[in-house]
Amino acid sequence: MNENTPLLNTSPPRNGRLYLAVFSAVLGNFSFGFSMVYPSPVIPQLQMDDDPRMKMNVQQVSWFGSVFTLGAAAGGLGAMLLNDKIGRKLSIMMSSIPSVVGYLVMASAQEIWMLQVGRFLNGIAGGMTAASIPVYVSEISHPSVRGAMGSCPQITAVFGSLALYALGLVLPWRWLAVAGEVPAVIMVVLLCFMPRSPRYLITNGKQEEASRALEWLRGSDSDYMTELNQIERSIKSQGKLQFSELTKPRYYKPILISIGMRFLQQMTGITPILVYLEPIFHKTNISLEPKYDAALVGAVRLVSVVIAASLMDKAGRKALLYTSGFLMYLSMLTMTMYTHVTPCQPGNHTFQPDDVQTYGSASPQAFNPITLIPLIATMVIIFGYAMGWGPITWLLMSEVLPLGARGVASGLCVGVSWITAFILTQVFMHVVDTYGLFVPFLFHGIICVVNIIFTAVCVPETKGRTLEEIENYFRTGRKFTILD
Repeated sequence: MNENTPLLNTSPPRNGRLYLAVFSAVLGNFSFGFSMVYPSPVIPQLQMDDDPRMKMNVQQVSWFGSVFTLGAAAGGLGAMLLNDKIGRKLSIMMSSIPSVVGYLVMASAQEIWMLQVGRFLNGIAGGMTAASIPVYVSEISHPSVRGAMGSCPQITAVFGSLALYALGLVLPWRWLAVAGEVPAVIMVVLLCFMPRSPRYLITNGKQEEASRALEWLRGSDSDYMTELNQIERSIKSQGKLQFSELTKPRYYKPILISIGMRFLQQMTGITPILVYLEPIFHKTNISLEPKYDAALVGAVRLVSVVIAASLMDKAGRKALLYTSGFLMYLSMLTMTMYTHVTPCQPGNHTFQPDDVQTYGSASPQAFNPITLIPLIATMVIIFGYAMGWGPITWLLMSEVLPLGARGVASGLCVGVSWITAFILTQVFMHVVDTYGLFVPFLFHGIICVVNIIFTAVCVPETKGRTLEEIENYFRTGRKFTILD
């Protein structure tokens, strides 16, 4: 078989059920995006709250922003077991429990510790969805649209963040928590009617159910049996994964690539930037109100991730990763230079209770065009991230991980990712408070250069390849062709 010969019909599926199944699953990512950036508008609101029990100092703000990522690491590690024990779909559905409970706790919070507990529970839900949804979406998707479908988790996460920023303009923080429960409930209801992953079903000896699932996803008039047979052959050729086999390149190489990408994705600083978006804008003295700046950045993020989805199966994964890394490097460098040369005025940004006025009651400043530089630079950071290192990292994780280790390895990747995010988010405000904003932005700019090098040396191009061809790439040593 020639390397360019497709294994099956590569025309896009005409059956809309696939898209409905993907939509149902990625509602979990909407909740994830909403939850992750919840502190951005809430921290300023709490600083103006009349209840002294809800006022936060720097240490409490750092924990409020970072404890979500600690929960996400726990949720990702838990999904390692759930993905292979109960399947991808049920793992996604189970994530709704900590999500809904977490928002209930925050909506009724009377002490700061209740906010921290709610954020931690939201993080557990986010880690579970981050480890399960990309795998589920990748395994049910047709190869011709897997790139676009694989970017849907990131798109809906961005939608969730934008929804939070928009609602934060009009709703108090308790009602924001109530609103966060809605997508998780809708997700559970819809997923009750969706099929489980055909690959998971075949792995567990449920061929008939897998056949019905694939027929439902592709349509009865499609060539779904050919695809089903190829999946069965691929799974049978692998056998049961033993721990000793992890020393083989076909397993450890894709796992290390996936872990490396998730680690470097977080090292770009995207999580602390999104979590502390409004406080960062307060720090840089932008003439526009920070809450509107945050909403603008959320809109830019949405547009860029939609562009990335449309290019994923055309431009290829690596081209977008290069573009993403370069744009982020330039904008991080701009932020470094601006915040180093133009330090903020003393006392204009703090999380101390005594300085509540700085979050809304200060007298308006005269418009200064120079202050738009950090806003534009932040928009470019978000644009660059959403073009590549955001959605493609999720997609590649689900594509390159070997089927026999996909459940466990995806949970491991998410665990590493969120432990990294926790550390960065925890120390971000302390570093800013001690040294200034330019230090973290300089560090993350250097990481963007490392990301470009990593893409060139380690990342394979998976555009247009079936999951079986990608596995063959690592099995044979850089050869996608599968011989019958």
